Amino acid sequence: MLNINFVPDDYVQNSESQRTNLMYLVLLAVVMVALGGLFATIKIRQRVLCREVQSINAEMTKEGEDLKKLSELQTKQKEMMRTALTTSQLLEPVPKSVLLASLTNNLPPGVSLVRLFMIQKEVKQTASQSAQMNKYQAAQADPPKADALQQTYSAEKPIETHIDIGGIAPSDLQVADYIERLNTSSLLQTVALVESKEHKIDDTTFRQFKLTAVLKSNIHLSPEDLDRIRAEHEGRANASGSF
Repeated sequence: MLNINFVPDDYVQNSESQRTNLMYLVLLAVVMVALGGLFATIKIRQRVLCREVQSINAEMTKEGEDLKKLSELQTKQKEMMRTALTTSQLLEPVPKSVLLASLTNNLPPGVSLVRLFMIQKEVKQTASQSAQMNKYQAAQADPPKADALQQTYSAEKPIETHIDIGGIAPSDLQVADYIERLNTSSLLQTVALVESKEHKIDDTTFRQFKLTAVLKSNIHLSPEDLDRIRAEHEGRANASGSF
């Protein structure tokens, strides 16, 4: 039995064209929806990134202000340290009159002072001491603070008072006795003989000597110590005047 199709060919072709066009429209709609979703996702991510960039910029600005404040504090600290160092130098831990009295009190019989010179010098620290201190301080602090401590420690330079002493003595025995007495003094350290030579005064032979000494660091004399040294000096002067 034969199947006879009475539908015109034009109708069949139009139906197939419509189905094809509908399929293309559906695919186009799917692609447009996908592109719209992708565009929306990109815009959302862009906004999130913009917020993150703004947050990072704000943090960087804040960190910059903190670093600026830290730098200002370090500068103020250095200025305060210089002021404190200058003040400590102006305020003598040991008055010159007391030092002179101590040098005079320790004079052996027959020894006289003819010259006294004082000068302050910065202490030169060895590289190992500086490195050990810097490593210890750096280990105890955060990296930014370690740099600040490094600069602070390098700015601190202790001061030593060096003393040149000149005098005359009957012999080298009295000179040695004087050096021993000064080494046991509560004010001085590192007493050393620089020179001892023969010197004549009115046909009398003396030993002209030169000594160097260093005033002890971080020394603090109480009012009682000052009064005792002055009293010994006055007593010695009175005893010398009575002869």
